[in-house]
Amino acid sequence: MAAVTLLVRDLDLMTRYYRDALSLDVLDDAVVPDVLASPEALGAGGAGSARRETVVLGRGSVPVVVLRREPALPLARRGEAGLFHTAVLFDDAPALAQALASVARTAPGTFVGSADHLVSEAFYFTDPEGNGVELYHDRPRDLWAWDEQPDGRREVRMDTLHLDPNDFMGTHLPSAGDAGAAAVGGAAGAVVGHVHLKVGDVDAARGFYVGTLGFEETARVPGALFVSAGGYHHHLAANTWQSRGAGPRASTLGLGTVAVRLPSDDAVTALADRLRHAGVATRHDGAALRFEDPWSNVIEVVGA
Repeated sequence: MAAVTLLVRDLDLMTRYYRDALSLDVLDDAVVPDVLASPEALGAGGAGSARRETVVLGRGSVPVVVLRREPALPLARRGEAGLFHTAVLFDDAPALAQALASVARTAPGTFVGSADHLVSEAFYFTDPEGNGVELYHDRPRDLWAWDEQPDGRREVRMDTLHLDPNDFMGTHLPSAGDAGAAAVGGAAGAVVGHVHLKVGDVDAARGFYVGTLGFEETARVPGALFVSAGGYHHHLAANTWQSRGAGPRASTLGLGTVAVRLPSDDAVTALADRLRHAGVATRHDGAALRFEDPWSNVIEVVGA
């Protein structure tokens, strides 16, 4: 998974939240093709204007969230499809604890819950414009359990168990006497681990993301589907918990694009052929292949 683009109304407020609360860094040198090259981002002001209207945040040289100012767009309405949350994956538990402590100091009111999912430990937030955010770390893969299903699928064993954020920080935050304590949070990496979408129908999501795109189904629970590539627990999830029956999205604030990185340009070309055979409209500007899922969520695919 690559950077998620969010369309926002108050760019300064949202930048402060993702930088100061969630402890991501502003990446002045990051190049994100869909933001810096798209006509709607460039507008009449040219590339310089697009840069002033866009902020890229991440860790190291890896973009995680792209914030693009679109003040004319309305808020998404209740029940619409779109983003459930962007899940930011930290290198390890101490790095996650540092980020969690940053939110506790800076924006504690945005915390909405936490859970031990067996494969991971996760903490959930809502940003100032209503977008869901998950901060998590994975347990080692050799601790993940997979169950054989009657239809021959393997399903990763996940759960939603109690996880106390204060206990987690108490266990994993470096002590005050630790010489490396101040460096842990900033030095550790963070990437987009998965993206969770709101859709109108789980079976239709399975048909598109598994049947058409080729992800592997890794788990299903009432009202939700989890899919991945390469044996991960999930790179994408889709649920109807707040959006059952939703149709294509209107143009609103919130989710702009979900970005997926494939191993090679040849893999992108093969996917484009697969989409055309399935009747899915695509466009490729030389930098990325773009298309929409059945709910008008924009997917952007690039080669490594």
